[in-house]
Amino acid sequence: MYERFFTPPQTSFFLFGPRGTGKSTWLKQRYPTAFWVDLLDPEKLRFFAAGPERLSPLLAQAPETTTIVIDEIQKIPELLDVVHSLIEQKKGYQFILTGSSSRKLKRQGVNLLAGRALLRYMPPFFAKELGSSFDLPRQLRLGMLPIVLDSPSPEEVLRAYVGIYLKEEVQDEGIIRNVGDFARFLEVMSFSHGSSLNTSNISRECQVSRKTVDGFLSVLDDLLLSFQLQIFRHKAKRVLADHPKFYFFDPGVYASLRPKALYDKETEREGPALEGLVGQHLRAWTQAQIELFQLHFWRTASQVEVDFILTGPSCFLAIEVKNGTVIHPEDLRGLETFSEDHPEATPILLYRGKYKLKQRNILCYPVDEFLLQIDPRKEFPSFL
Repeated sequence: MYERFFTPPQTSFFLFGPRGTGKSTWLKQRYPTAFWVDLLDPEKLRFFAAGPERLSPLLAQAPETTTIVIDEIQKIPELLDVVHSLIEQKKGYQFILTGSSSRKLKRQGVNLLAGRALLRYMPPFFAKELGSSFDLPRQLRLGMLPIVLDSPSPEEVLRAYVGIYLKEEVQDEGIIRNVGDFARFLEVMSFSHGSSLNTSNISRECQVSRKTVDGFLSVLDDLLLSFQLQIFRHKAKRVLADHPKFYFFDPGVYASLRPKALYDKETEREGPALEGLVGQHLRAWTQAQIELFQLHFWRTASQVEVDFILTGPSCFLAIEVKNGTVIHPEDLRGLETFSEDHPEATPILLYRGKYKLKQRNILCYPVDEFLLQIDPRKEFPSFL
């Protein structure tokens, strides 16, 4: 198992992340003596669903217990009332509450623990965690999910991954009435990976209403399968675009959803996959910094764009991602335009070449080398 660069709080905390990111595996190694409540176990699920208050007497029978892990807490949100009460009683417990969906918790209870349990995220692997095993072409094809990369048959696990979500999270929980519509929506959304969202176009492609598309997008967000970036508008000097930008949370999941046709060029799929891989790294890094940093993108109404704008106390970066091995003058246009409006920003172009160089005052950096430097435990961008 690869070492995960995750530093847990000393107090109670929520640990969110999509299925397969290794939350449970990491916790079992880190807290081998913890009292464990696995709500994916049907017997445990029935036991606590029938009486969430049963947790208190069980803990009373184990006085040596100080750390309690409740795995997949969204299965029984009512357990949060019991957890809240036990924390208030100041018995010295540390609760670790994992979840792969925030849908029920948004409606039923997370606010009860506001200030009493911190919020943390377990993303897919960072490239630096894989170290010498990180191989950019392979990761663009298979992604960064531990459940996939740790498998002897990664392609097979990846193909089954979305199907597991459709059955266990969407169908069994009754989130979506028509699973066929949702499956078609996922396929259509694969063409929007790394693009601005246009829900009117998506609704026409899916043959469902725009309101239904908005609901489906909310489901993807709640299940932690996607994220969206908003436009960077600070001191805007130009007319900017309005729509957010959409990404699946992992390039392997994107690749498994996108239909493959004989007339498709590999670069048409690889370009969005590469941009998404950079985006997930930057987003995971910002999440690890406890909301001190923010990630946006920038696009003018005339379609001049910069893929990522990273801002925070110690950095202001404008990052453009290109899938080519050679840098062309037009590749620099978005960064140059953004620098005219924000000269204090550091412009960076990431590409598939081998050399670090400067062109027209823009740092051009090999994308694989850039990804291998990102460490959620360290400041960014100390290596530039």
